[in-house]
This record gives sequence, structure tokens and C-alpha cells, in this order.
Amino acid sequence: MTGRKRVAILISGRGSNMSALIAAAEAADYPAEIVGVFSNIVDAPGLASAAAAGIPTAALSHKDYASKAAFEAALTGVLAGWQAEIVCLAGFMRLLSADFCTRWAGRLINIHPSLLPRHKGLHTHEQALADGSTTHGCTVHFVTPGLDEGPAIAQASVPVLAGDTPATLAARVLVEEHRLYPRALAMLARGEARL
Repeated sequence: MTGRKRVAILISGRGSNMSALIAAAEAADYPAEIVGVFSNIVDAPGLASAAAAGIPTAALSHKDYASKAAFEAALTGVLAGWQAEIVCLAGFMRLLSADFCTRWAGRLINIHPSLLPRHKGLHTHEQALADGSTTHGCTVHFVTPGLDEGPAIAQASVPVLAGDTPATLAARVLVEEHRLYPRALAMLARGEARL
């Protein structure tokens, strides 16, 4: 297959969603290829996983830069070196500036562990249990300057079960994340999803 979109993945941790995207992109008919994995945490476990899969990696600590703009300029240089066309956030625990989001508008996506617009931000599983939700899930969405406010590309839901804890609910949602993110990226790469 020719014309696969060049995708960079940004992580801060173990990168389980990153691994799901890498696995999906191994299929010959998948419309995207993973050209690099970047982390703002230099010893993030996901970097070793990506390298083991033969994916180029880079790590720059945001703490080494005087400002968000300086860090994002360095990140932009890495993405340019990989000739990335799409950027996927997969557990990247940094808020990106409005300038960065605007530069990548329509080509920057994230997976969030809730059914947006419900339960934005952190601790989504605790939020779902606290407000008595009967369904919970995950959303792949376009990243815009507002926190978890970009339009959804795709969602998957799970039931909230009696006796659920944040950990049991998170585990069930994560299974769906690993299915949903590759599907949503494929939709974007094929031009089926647009901002």
C-alpha cells in the first residue's frame, strides 16, 4: 500500500495505546505508519517498547527548557525530522499550547478515558463512579486549545458494574481504548474524519 500517513506518537509513560497503534500499523493495509515515538519523560517505559518494535524514538524533558514555547519548538524540530503528518497523543501528560494545537489543527488527536464531554481532565474513572454513571468509556478526539474540548472522532462505551472500583473500571475501559484508537487513526488517515 502506498500513501500511508506518517504518524508520530507522543507518550509520557508505558505507552499501552502506543503499542496498540504500532501493532495496528504492522498490517499491510493499514493507512498509517508509525515513524517515531517521542516522550517528555526520558526514561518512559514506552520508549523501550517502541525501540524494540524498530520505531525511532526521541526524548526531551520539558524541565530542561525555560518555557513551554522553547520545549514545543524542540518537539516541533523532532516531528519535522520524522516528517510527521499526524500526531497521536497516547498518555502524553503535558498540556500543549494554543499555538501548537493550531499548527497541527486537524492532524493532532488524543485518546481520553471517558465519554466526552463528560469527565474531562484527570481521574475520570473516579468521576464516573462518584456521579453514578451507568456507562463509561473512552473517546478519540481532535486536540484543540481547550482541555478535552475537541470534536470526537469515535467513542466506545462499557457498562459501570455494581462493585466497580476505579481500577476495575479503568481496566475495562483500557481494553476498549486499545481497539478504538487504531480505528480512529485509520479514519483520520483515510480522510474519513476531519476537524
